[in-house]
Amino acid sequence: MLASHDVIVAGAGPVGLFLACELALAGCTVLVLDKAATPDSPFKRLPFGLRGLTAPSIEALARRGLLDRLAIPQRLKTPFSAAASAAAPRQAGHFAGIPLDRDLVDTARWPYRLPAATPASLVAEMAELETVLAERAQALGVAIRRGCAVAGFVQDADGVTVSAGAGAGGDALRCAWLVGCDGARSAVRKAGGFDFAGTEPQFTGYSASVELVDADLLRPGRVQTPDGMYFQSQPGILALQDADGGAFHDAGRPVTRAHLEAVLRRISGTRVGIASVHLAATWTDRARQATRYRAGRVLLAGDAAHIHAPLGGQGLNLGLGDAMNLGWKLAAAVRGAAPPGLLDSYHAERHPVGARVLDWSRAQVALMRPDPHARALYAIVRDLLATRDGATTIAGRLWGISIQYELGGNHPLVGRSVPAFAFADGTTVDAALRPGRGLLLDFGHDAALPAVADAFHGRLAYLPVHARERLGLCALLVRPDGIVAWAGDGTPDLQALRQAAARWFGT
Repeated sequence: MLASHDVIVAGAGPVGLFLACELALAGCTVLVLDKAATPDSPFKRLPFGLRGLTAPSIEALARRGLLDRLAIPQRLKTPFSAAASAAAPRQAGHFAGIPLDRDLVDTARWPYRLPAATPASLVAEMAELETVLAERAQALGVAIRRGCAVAGFVQDADGVTVSAGAGAGGDALRCAWLVGCDGARSAVRKAGGFDFAGTEPQFTGYSASVELVDADLLRPGRVQTPDGMYFQSQPGILALQDADGGAFHDAGRPVTRAHLEAVLRRISGTRVGIASVHLAATWTDRARQATRYRAGRVLLAGDAAHIHAPLGGQGLNLGLGDAMNLGWKLAAAVRGAAPPGLLDSYHAERHPVGARVLDWSRAQVALMRPDPHARALYAIVRDLLATRDGATTIAGRLWGISIQYELGGNHPLVGRSVPAFAFADGTTVDAALRPGRGLLLDFGHDAALPAVADAFHGRLAYLPVHARERLGLCALLVRPDGIVAWAGDGTPDLQALRQAAARWFGT
């Protein structure tokens, strides 16, 4: 059976849709399958659908011309600090519920974040983000089939035969590659036999929209108590953490009004009442990660590859980073232009990033446990975050600015996101990356560099530029995902440049 699509992506959430966009941008034929008949969900709308985007995600959207398409109210597109009053510390996120004061963050320690850089943090709405990505995918020719779950697959040396759900009439669909972006309960991960190793939960979390009785009994904001945590972001919009080891969530029982009221009363230590429940869902801090992100022609990304507590909104950003990293590499494999090891570099680069986020989540859970030991540690970390060093370190992790892939090379920029260069002609490096090709930026207009780019037959664009701030660079090799693959100061080392270009763009 001939492949009907280059790639089938399971899951039409933000990660699956963004990956489909990246693949289609590179000329691949893509089919997205999603088990839900409609993308609409109350939990994707305000306020439940609000997610914090961090620097790598914001940069990725800007580099594909998608950031400006997010048209949620301007008050939600501003950095997290905008919600704070002028008299209060400017909050720029939190760690285990401990506010991070933006004014304490020393941005001078990040010399490669230029003035033209996109914000380090923004608030976005899930429903709008999915709509923008779906429109972009369809404009690029991606087929999206809803109400059609992946039931299983068989792979061979030439491709993958995917068994689709009832929504597709039980069809067997053929593709060259299959990517599971189908969430925490990923059917692709389970059918592929991927090990999903990690730790068990410490609590059941609740997200609920309710009508409260005697609401003034609850203190505002995030409140830790001897029995857990409660947080009321808006009137009747609640988040709870009950230290039951995840028992209620794992039992799969419905969240009744009586149960939710009992949990809220016990955690808050008040007699607050719940008159009615509009929406309610549970979750846990279970933290697991696939031990490998690729098995032959099948790959995983997003929550299919890693799950953790949604503290700090790191999950969406981690998944979008997976998609940006994988898309151009898988497209090169589809075209037969991938140099040896290119596709395996997806796991090598993204698995350590995922492992750090899981540990980041576990650390927050450890601080939020309702016991004396955790309370003592919480107080110490709170004091550290009130210092310039502590706030800057946490901000670098929270906003994704500290991410650097281990790519080798001696220059400190290699493996980092390309700085936001603004060029003298009014263009930017973000705009130059929109076609999804690699870039060879020539700041010194070296006569030998055009030939280096020409050798890669359109996979690498040569760009002689005059930059307002060039950071002492003579030239820079940038991958399609915006990661610096080689950097040169002074006179370019042409041999090292050619080796780096061949590593990422083939021969």
